[in-house]
Amino acid sequence: MGEHWANPAHLPTGPIYTVYRGRLISIEYMLSQTDLAAGRSWHDRTFRYWGQQLPIEHADIDFLPHGHEGFEVPHYDLHFYVIGHADDRAITCEP
Repeated sequence: MGEHWANPAHLPTGPIYTVYRGRLISIEYMLSQTDLAAGRSWHDRTFRYWGQQLPIEHADIDFLPHGHEGFEVPHYDLHFYVIGHADDRAITCEP
């Protein structure tokens, strides 16, 4: 997904902006499994970038049972893409 950008005050849960070759790819939010199981609600999740409302093309939700660096608890990664599936799937980790 390329680079990840965020306001440190919003980490680890987001919004996190994924950027590939200078282009915004998605906005990511992370929800802990514990919070979700406890019935926690999340309101006013934003889909704005540089002050512009974004058109969300599709979303992916992935469960990470062991977490990952930066958010080491079991959680869900929610990616809200502003590009199409074909473009999303074509992105590689190569520069």
